[in-house]
Amino acid sequence: MLYIGLMSGTSLDGVDGALLDASGEQLRSLGDAHVPFPAQLRQDLMALQAAGHNEIEREALAANQVVRLYAQCVAQLLAQAGIGADAVAAIGAHGQTIRHRPELGFTRQLNNPALLAELTGIDVVADLRSRDVAAGGQGAPLVPAFHQAIFNQPGQTRVLANIGGISNISVLHADGAVAGFDTGPGNALMDGWVLQHMGQHYDKDGAWAASGSVHAGLLAAMLAEPYFALPAPKSTGRDLFHADWLLAKLAAFPAIAPADVQATLTELTAASLAQAILRDGAGAQTVYVCGGGAHNASLMQRLAQAMPGKTVTSTEALGVAPGQVEALAFAWLAWRFTQRKPGNLPAVTGARGLRILGALYPH
Repeated sequence: MLYIGLMSGTSLDGVDGALLDASGEQLRSLGDAHVPFPAQLRQDLMALQAAGHNEIEREALAANQVVRLYAQCVAQLLAQAGIGADAVAAIGAHGQTIRHRPELGFTRQLNNPALLAELTGIDVVADLRSRDVAAGGQGAPLVPAFHQAIFNQPGQTRVLANIGGISNISVLHADGAVAGFDTGPGNALMDGWVLQHMGQHYDKDGAWAASGSVHAGLLAAMLAEPYFALPAPKSTGRDLFHADWLLAKLAAFPAIAPADVQATLTELTAASLAQAILRDGAGAQTVYVCGGGAHNASLMQRLAQAMPGKTVTSTEALGVAPGQVEALAFAWLAWRFTQRKPGNLPAVTGARGLRILGALYPH
C-alpha cells in the first residue's frame, strides 16, 4: 500500500516526488524528494509550450529526459525510506503539461510512462487528466479530491490554496461539499520576469518584489483579463498566462521599473487568489497555502493583507509540508486507480460524472 507521486508543474523548476502510505485509515507521507531540471531542459520545455519546428521529435526527446529525472527522484525516495522497488504498488506520474485546451477536448502532458516503468521496475499510472476531459471536464484541478481526503474537517470550512506556476483553490465546505478551480497565475509570471531581469529562477522570499511598488494601472489592466470573471468550472495555464500576455499589458505602461513590475505581478497573484477565496470560501477562517508560493514571504503577506480577518498559513499547520502536497496528490490518484475508484470531482472539473483516472503501464 505504498505509492509514489511525481509532479513537475508549470513552474518548470524540476520534479517533486513523495511517498504515500495508504495502508491505514489516515493517509501518511513517508518522505519527499526534489530533482531540479537542468537549464537547457527548462528552456526546451518552455519552447514546447508553443507551436514550433519539429516539435514531435523535440517533445519525445524532452519526455525521455524528464522521465530519467523522474526515475532519479524515485531512486532517492526508495533510498531515503530504505525500501526496494517491490515495496511500491505504483507510481502516479503526472508528466509535464505543454498544452492544456479542455475547451478543444484535449490536454497534453509530456511523458514516457513505459520508459519510467522500465527504469524503476514499478507499475506506472499516467495520463491522469485525459479521462476527465473526455467526460466533458476541465481535467483540472485534480488536487481538490485529495485535499478532501486528507484535509477535510467535518463541520468546518477550509480553503486550500495551491500556488505553483498556476494557482488553484479547494474549498472544503463544512457540509462536505467541495469546490475548486484555477484562480490564475501563481509563480509563472513572477519567475519569468525575475529570470529575465535578475538571472534568477525565482524571487527568493519575494525580496525583489518587496523592493518595488505596485503599479495600480498595470494591476487593473491585468485583473481586467476576462478569465478572472469566468464562473467555475475553469482551468488555465501557460496557454493564457505567458510572457507575451504580460508584454501586451506592459505596452500601455512602458516606463515602469522592473522591480515595480515584479511587485505588481506578486500583487496580481495575491489579488486574484483573494478575490476567488472571498467569493467562494467566505466561510473559512483560515487559508492553508501549499506549493512553492508558500515560501514567498512577500506573496504570503500580500495575500493576508487582501483578506482581513482570515489567517493565512501553510499546510505545515495541518501536518503536511507545502512542497509535498501536490506530489502526494498524484500518489493518491495512483492508489485510487489501483483500487478502481474515481479520482475526479465532477463539481470541480465539470465532468459528466465520476471517472477512474489514468492508464496503467505495468513494469
